[in-house]
Amino acid sequence: MDFIGVLKACLSVGAVGLIIGVLLGIASKIFAVKTDEKEEKIRGLLPGNNCGGCGYAGCDGLAAAIAKGEAPVTGCPVGGESVANAIGEIMGTSAESVKQVAFVKCNGDCENASVKYEYTGNMSCSEAVYVTGGGPKSCSYGCMGFGSCVSACQFDAIHVINGIAVVDKEKCVACGKCISVCPKNLIELIPYSSTYVIPCNSNDKGVDVKKSCKTGCIGCTLCTKDCPTEAVKVSNFLAHINQELCVGCGACAKKCPQKVIKEVK
Repeated sequence: MDFIGVLKACLSVGAVGLIIGVLLGIASKIFAVKTDEKEEKIRGLLPGNNCGGCGYAGCDGLAAAIAKGEAPVTGCPVGGESVANAIGEIMGTSAESVKQVAFVKCNGDCENASVKYEYTGNMSCSEAVYVTGGGPKSCSYGCMGFGSCVSACQFDAIHVINGIAVVDKEKCVACGKCISVCPKNLIELIPYSSTYVIPCNSNDKGVDVKKSCKTGCIGCTLCTKDCPTEAVKVSNFLAHINQELCVGCGACAKKCPQKVIKEVK
């Protein structure tokens, strides 16, 4: 074996490797993508759930958007007020946020709502909506109870109880996943501090509502008459409470003949 030849080959390979390493190091400096220091700090504060509730693909996308001023410091629904305040300090702005929770606009459980037929089998709400009549319940606006929203929630904050979806407000982070999967558009975000809600989504006339649900809104407008702040309005046979105006006096609930207006416990 030619020892000198082997040694020369090793030295040549080593030299080439060293040169390539040096060139790569120089290239990494020249072509390095500068990262925003604020973006890195914000990303470190975000919880990392990548749930998409902020409207971005994940926490990296939200962090970049906040750092660029394209998203508010309160953009992360999972992090809540504490994360928003910390991000606000980084961005030099205040984090004025109101905690929100999901609310299901239906009270048509097994006792209150009548059914057209009984369905048994493996079906999701997104599939059941295409069944004749928009699902087995007589009210075509109400919760079908097949649990698409339950499957979408990463935080175990929503469950089907007695035939309808019910939100655990203490677990809800207002990510909005349940809202996006509900084919009946039954779920909306309301302030955590809300005192009265109207769990109904029907736009049918009163006489038809009474045929399908014991506690459905009949659009009688009695709830609007004694409201001191005009927080309750009736549109298209359905009452709705403007939570920003509501003072929680309960006058609307006392007037409601259907007892559809509920106090939040």
